[in-house]
Amino acid sequence: MDAAAPAPPASPPLAVHLVTGGGSSPEHALLLRSLAAARVVALDAEWKPRRRGPAVADDPSAAAAATPPPPQFPTVTLLQVACRGDGDGGGAAAAEVFVVDLLAVPLAELREPLRELFERPEVLKLGFRFKQDLVYLSATFAAALGSSAGFERVEPFLDVTNAYYYLKGHDMQKRLPRETKSLATICEELLGVYLSKELQCSDWSYRPLSEGQIQYAASDAYYLLDIFDLFHQKIRTEGKCLPTNELTSDGHCPQRDAECSSSEDAVCFDDYFTSVVMKYAEKILLTESDTKPRSSRRKEKQKLATNAKCEEKFEGSTEWQGLPPWDPSAGGDGCPKFLCDVMIEGLAKHLRCVGIDAATPSSRKPEPRELLNQTYKERRVLLTRDVKLLKYQYLASNQVYRVKSLLKHDQLAEVIDTFQLKISEDKLMSRCTKCNGRFIQKPLTLDEAIEASKGFQIIPSCLFKRNLEFWKCTDCNQLYWEGTQYHNAVPKFLSVCNISD
Repeated sequence: MDAAAPAPPASPPLAVHLVTGGGSSPEHALLLRSLAAARVVALDAEWKPRRRGPAVADDPSAAAAATPPPPQFPTVTLLQVACRGDGDGGGAAAAEVFVVDLLAVPLAELREPLRELFERPEVLKLGFRFKQDLVYLSATFAAALGSSAGFERVEPFLDVTNAYYYLKGHDMQKRLPRETKSLATICEELLGVYLSKELQCSDWSYRPLSEGQIQYAASDAYYLLDIFDLFHQKIRTEGKCLPTNELTSDGHCPQRDAECSSSEDAVCFDDYFTSVVMKYAEKILLTESDTKPRSSRRKEKQKLATNAKCEEKFEGSTEWQGLPPWDPSAGGDGCPKFLCDVMIEGLAKHLRCVGIDAATPSSRKPEPRELLNQTYKERRVLLTRDVKLLKYQYLASNQVYRVKSLLKHDQLAEVIDTFQLKISEDKLMSRCTKCNGRFIQKPLTLDEAIEASKGFQIIPSCLFKRNLEFWKCTDCNQLYWEGTQYHNAVPKFLSVCNISD
């Protein structure tokens, strides 16, 4: 039974500029102009998730000999920037959203504009727990351009977590609650926007980026501006930043309220905005200890717990939902087609034995992206027992299924039941178990089979006196006949497929 479909993830309601070139590219030039003119800039970064290394053996001597590599910061591969500057009429301009590919853009051309942005006092920087992003970003530039090329500070800075608690009525003079909200939760509560976090752990170092990755990354920066708009609007309405001699008896400034009312959701860039920055903004200042990666058993335990939660999440999402790609209503031809990864190649042979198109990867050790590309291009469903592959479903929507059974016959029964496959007796042994090809329409005689097998396949001499038909694969030329293995296998497949003799 289909589960209710979740709300579609939100994308920025404007164009996203993907910056992949140097100063001569239009996107790069637009980015530099936007940074120079910005008054509010929202920032976020992405990097390739770090994986746990192999476990050390239980032998103490082996454990002592295995020296772990020194800890290193992840390399930031993507920087998201959402800029808003002064409009032509004195109000706020529309936002510009950039996704900067740090693997493609020359870092030397970007370092100085970023440093100026981070330290320019008249520009408010927004972020969500951005200190860690800054540490990794600084280490990335230092590793590429030299130790002095890192970043030391971001000032003035406003964490949207503080804005969230202010909007929820928390007294900003008191310590913030220990419970922290995720950005997705904050956006849902304040903006009514659903931010999907399915791509959070994707490989941000792989190129090209998918459209889903680009939109996901851009959203994390863009909606920080909307959260700040709510924060700024509430402060302006309550009149808490201006000197008291500029307020009316009810605590408002009618002149500035009138100036700002022309753009309800835009930032009003005037003295009022400056006073907001002075009162509520902070700074991020990196110390020497921040720039040195260190191992922490406590953090390692937290990471293990997080990984366990991720695995539990994917374990719970292995039930098949929706239509397979071959379904006619989904534009398919009605013929089931699967791709079995290297962990379950035995299942591929069993599927072929019952007449189902079951391909295997073209290489022995395929990367996840290769598997998903083949799955998508050939309109197949990828069958796997590797739970990690489920994290890549965004690349081939609804085309990955994790097989739960361990034994090949049980796996075959599971796939037949899950996808409601119709297996008939005349389909049994109708495909080549070696290459997944089909057989020739007309069987070969013994003489024809002997001729076809020369230099390729040996036909046992005990078959020469038996009146047998031989079938040849049209793809790999493998020969088949109804021998002992055939007669032993057919009853088993009839039973698994619930076919009556």
